[in-house]
Amino acid sequence: MMSNSPLLVNVENWIAENQNAFLPPVCNKLMHFSQLNIMFVGGPNTRKDYHIEEGEELFYQVKGDMCLKVIENGKHKDVHIKEGEMFLLPARIPHSPQRYANTVGLVVERRRLLTETDCLRYYVNDTSSILFEKWFHCQNLGTQLVPIIEEFMASEQYRTGKSDPSEVFREPPFQMNTMNVMLPFCFKDWLDKQRPSLASGRPIDMFGAQFETEVMLFGPGLTEMSLQQSDVWIWQLSGSSRLTMNEQEFTLSAGDSLLIPEQKQYQWQRDEGTVALFVVQNPERKRP
Repeated sequence: MMSNSPLLVNVENWIAENQNAFLPPVCNKLMHFSQLNIMFVGGPNTRKDYHIEEGEELFYQVKGDMCLKVIENGKHKDVHIKEGEMFLLPARIPHSPQRYANTVGLVVERRRLLTETDCLRYYVNDTSSILFEKWFHCQNLGTQLVPIIEEFMASEQYRTGKSDPSEVFREPPFQMNTMNVMLPFCFKDWLDKQRPSLASGRPIDMFGAQFETEVMLFGPGLTEMSLQQSDVWIWQLSGSSRLTMNEQEFTLSAGDSLLIPEQKQYQWQRDEGTVALFVVQNPERKRP
């Protein structure tokens, strides 16, 4: 499933053009709906539902702050992601994004494998006891969540705040993640520390091998990629670059982004002064 949106998008202009989409009741807009889902999310929203999935989610707050509520090893925890901060949510951790008015944040997640299952879950108040949940194969989160939320709102569990004593919740199809989540970090501060190494021409791996998500930082240089198994999303933060794919050339200036669809060969020439973010979520790197 691939959306027909253009591959080359100036992020700031796109956010400005779509600002009404970041208001209630929708609060979000997909820039790309492909193997990678690149979306920007606004607010305010107040959500009680928690989402569980087998892939990871990358968060970056472009404007304003947000709070990501998570269940970490059975305990409720608030992760405050401030403007300019980045955060990588590990797979298989229940999470509930709380967003405020006049905020916009980037969220990157990937298309699910056919074997993967998502869950929408409600807890009894601030406990880890399950009030209501539904497991489903996720193809389009935007359309699939609404009927589940509506079903919950019409349920006895919603009315009473108590779980149905006759309901036996299924054994989850995977183990919940036991790792502690990272602290959100200021991306600009991190980037400033990397600038000397960027000049060497080698990309910098932001999160390392313990995650499925690869976020690389590229400086000047040339990359020839024979064949990329998954989508790549590039965000040119400064400088300029040229990328050739299928004999089509794209020129990226500061602020531009480009989606390289899966199974494509490309050549990427980056000029002096380039700082570019490179995001891949390849499920073959999935961590048990």
